Amino acid sequence: MSHPPVDLKPRTLLRAYGLGHFPMADSDGVIRWYSADPRGVIPLDPKEFHIPNTLKATINQRRFQIRINTAFEVTMRACAQLRAEGTWINEELVRAYTRLHELGFAHSVETWQNDQLVGGLYGVSLGGAFFGESMFHRVTDASKVALVHLVGHLHQRGFQLLDTQASTSHLRRFGCREIPAAEYSRLLQQAIRISCRFVP
Repeated sequence: MSHPPVDLKPRTLLRAYGLGHFPMADSDGVIRWYSADPRGVIPLDPKEFHIPNTLKATINQRRFQIRINTAFEVTMRACAQLRAEGTWINEELVRAYTRLHELGFAHSVETWQNDQLVGGLYGVSLGGAFFGESMFHRVTDASKVALVHLVGHLHQRGFQLLDTQASTSHLRRFGCREIPAAEYSRLLQQAIRISCRFVP
């Protein structure tokens, strides 16, 4: 059975995110739209966001350097390559999100060590909402440090929502929680109306 190609033009992608949908490539190579109920969200309030003590110690050691948007496509490709369970990121999606990045709507938070990219994450920003897409690490704690930096950055820039699509045991350590789709939709509509810029 053939499937019509998913429209991944920037305007269509942003409209879909604003409605709570996101694209993924399935094991058959076909890209389809998805949503989630319940939905995973990470609190941006420093009082609710939890940083494990061992990770705080790692951050205080300043072993990593954080950079933003200096290697977006490389970060996205690393997220695709370093997933043991397989990847939902194919070439078509890389091109689509790289285009979003060029337009200022997709961003990477990168962890560097000795001028080597050792971890990071990427996602999409729309108004006061940030949609985390994927993360990777080549060095222990590198992706976690990127996540901590992302949360602090979003809070500082006035963002209201950090969407993780799903909640995992890994993300729950940071305070990630699941909320019903209806509540997520309400928070999303409030957030995307806020004027925020991920980078100045």
